[in-house]
Amino acid sequence: MLSARILMEQDIEVTGITFISNFFSAIKARKAAEQLGIKLIEVDFSEEHLAMVKKPKYGYGKNLNPCIDCHALMLRRAKEVMENDKYDFIATGEVLGQRPMSQNNSSLATVAKYSGVGDRLVRPLSAQLLDETAPEKAGLINRNKLLDISGRSRKRQVELAAHYGLKNYPSPAGGCLLTDPGYSNKLKELFAAWPQCQGGDTELIKHGRVFWLAAGINDVIVKVLLVIGRNQEDNQALQKLAKSGDMIIELIDEIGPTALIRINNADLKISDREFELIVPEVINHDRLKFGEAKTKEEIISLVATLTGYYAVKVRGKKVKVKVNNRV
Repeated sequence: MLSARILMEQDIEVTGITFISNFFSAIKARKAAEQLGIKLIEVDFSEEHLAMVKKPKYGYGKNLNPCIDCHALMLRRAKEVMENDKYDFIATGEVLGQRPMSQNNSSLATVAKYSGVGDRLVRPLSAQLLDETAPEKAGLINRNKLLDISGRSRKRQVELAAHYGLKNYPSPAGGCLLTDPGYSNKLKELFAAWPQCQGGDTELIKHGRVFWLAAGINDVIVKVLLVIGRNQEDNQALQKLAKSGDMIIELIDEIGPTALIRINNADLKISDREFELIVPEVINHDRLKFGEAKTKEEIISLVATLTGYYAVKVRGKKVKVKVNNRV
């Protein structure tokens, strides 16, 4: 937002561009564009982005965040828009030294080169600390009106926001799920179990308790994903995300979680059914032996038991359970 305003002060026409993936949305960008009064281009690159996240050339940050590769991919796609729609250059809000992995001198240079944008990439907030770019040399931008911000402090940025009257802007942290330790650990497990996982699988593990089971099918051991909702929002999301081949397990007469079972490249289907079970008052998860191969019936029994167990009020009681295949 600050970079846009700095350029707009030089009578440069600015268009926003934002990206949508399985790990971040365009919501904040839409609010920013509205506040700035500029057009916004939205690019959904979910499939391409997921492929990159699985195998980033420049590795990950503290969690499963491949920031250098991610920035380069965004800029590569922005370059396509720039060339197709006859824009002059690309600008970002990056600040030299603000983030240790992705915004040091070396990383900024790597992103510019790896993306193919090169010296048509301008970083208005730190431009005076970086090499002169092609738009500056061509006189499209007055370099003297660009800034020399560096480091992790955001004091100058906050002061600039007040100067420009920007009252609603996001906090510096967050925004990308790949930086979240809890989600990153779930995603690592998903990549290890199902290297060919798709976007719908990455969405599924956002919504509840995640377990991995082993199933013995046709003399082959396969990985089975189990997600049990923590609340009504999770339950609704699991119902919505369920696809053909998934199984949904729910309590019939009691309020409790929805459980979803998903398996890739194998058949776990059994007939829809209803049955009763007594929910144990205590479960030692370490003794459930999730990793030992189980039959289809054993998996259904285990998942039904866990579904009842996480409906705390029915522990120690008999409950009715229904199992439905999604078709």
